[in-house]
Amino acid sequence: MLKFVISALRIGLTLSLLTGGVVLGFGLWRYYTQAPWTRDGRVRAEVVSVAPEVSGRITDVKAVDNAFVHKGDVLYVIDQTDYALNLAVSQSVVDTRKQDLSVKSSDNDRREKLSDLSVTGADRVRFRAAAGIAEAARDEAMAQLAKARLDLDRTAVRSPVNGYVTNLRIRVGDYAAKGSANIAVVDSDSFWIAGYFEETKLAAIHVGDRASAELMGFDAPIVGHVESVSRAVSDQNGAADSRGLPNVNPVFTWVRLAQRIPVRIHIDQTPEGVELIAGTTCTVSVGPAVPNPSQHAGLFGRLGILSRAAMSL
Repeated sequence: MLKFVISALRIGLTLSLLTGGVVLGFGLWRYYTQAPWTRDGRVRAEVVSVAPEVSGRITDVKAVDNAFVHKGDVLYVIDQTDYALNLAVSQSVVDTRKQDLSVKSSDNDRREKLSDLSVTGADRVRFRAAAGIAEAARDEAMAQLAKARLDLDRTAVRSPVNGYVTNLRIRVGDYAAKGSANIAVVDSDSFWIAGYFEETKLAAIHVGDRASAELMGFDAPIVGHVESVSRAVSDQNGAADSRGLPNVNPVFTWVRLAQRIPVRIHIDQTPEGVELIAGTTCTVSVGPAVPNPSQHAGLFGRLGILSRAAMSL
């Protein structure tokens, strides 16, 4: 009788554990296939390409590769010799135009005070026009002076944002061409998370939903919220041929892979010690945190131990 009871308990416990394992496994399978989470996440940031607004030889490089810079910090300096001379010339032209305007205005004022018997109407018009032309010439010279001063100031190339200098390759003696980018700054205020979710999971993702991202190199998750969902992805069948007809790929596999849609995650809180680096990968989940796979493995292991213990009764 005792052996029968022990055998029944053993069989019942084993069946209960197996049933629990099956139910748990099915629940986890549904969670992993339907819950809004993905391992295909990336840390993204805006990269500002800095280009000089004047040309010249680089005489000083103040930026350091991978170093943090504040908005307005000087990255490098272009040879100022030509621009300083141009500023001096522009200043002398302004001084000349001011003196000429003073003379022309004085002549015009004297003519305006004379009676019609002393000066003709044509003379009045001529001296008035000469004063106006001199004034316009002075204004033009002052504009050229302002441009020369601005060009001299632009020889010091500054960072337009707070961020990190990356992949620095310029050296003293290099030639910097106007409008040609030669230094990149990662905007430290622009980091966000891009999660590429399967289209089958988009129904459970809404703008404003809580989101978390676990970087591969750190344990503490980054907390944020869904900022937006992309409205378009590239379609290989959308390109037109030479005649403007749609180029449809005739190949079709029996296994249909769900398209991945980019979801932009705004970062609300970055844990202390976590370094944001654009391009690094992470696991992104929307809503409740995704259970750790290692925890699942431990749970199934414990179920197996209990099952073997029951079988040994």
